[in-house]
Amino acid sequence: MASKLQQLQSKACQASQFVAKHGSSYYRQLLEQNKQHIQEPPTVERCNLLAKQLLYTRLASIPGRTESFWKELDYAKNLWKNRKELKVEDAGIAALFGLECFAWFCAGEIVGRGFTFTGYYV
Repeated sequence: MASKLQQLQSKACQASQFVAKHGSSYYRQLLEQNKQHIQEPPTVERCNLLAKQLLYTRLASIPGRTESFWKELDYAKNLWKNRKELKVEDAGIAALFGLECFAWFCAGEIVGRGFTFTGYYV
């Protein structure tokens, strides 16, 4: 166990040295590549303005999203009404979608328990 701890400390030390050596150049390169997204002047007021714009833009998109939701629901109802004409491909897609929803539910439960499978902290 002590040897594993030593290895972990050694790896952490190497990672920290790498970040210290190359971190600032990576930061500058990242900013240079994405300078078209940077708002000038970079002040707190400008950040607050952008945050408000994002919030209200998202709120303004809700009617379009609800309209899309109802269209999808109508499509699903129509498929259910005509289920005798349902193709195997459509049934497979629906089954995969259900499986994905269940997997996300399970992942959410695990995250909600603090990344434990039993619910108890060890």
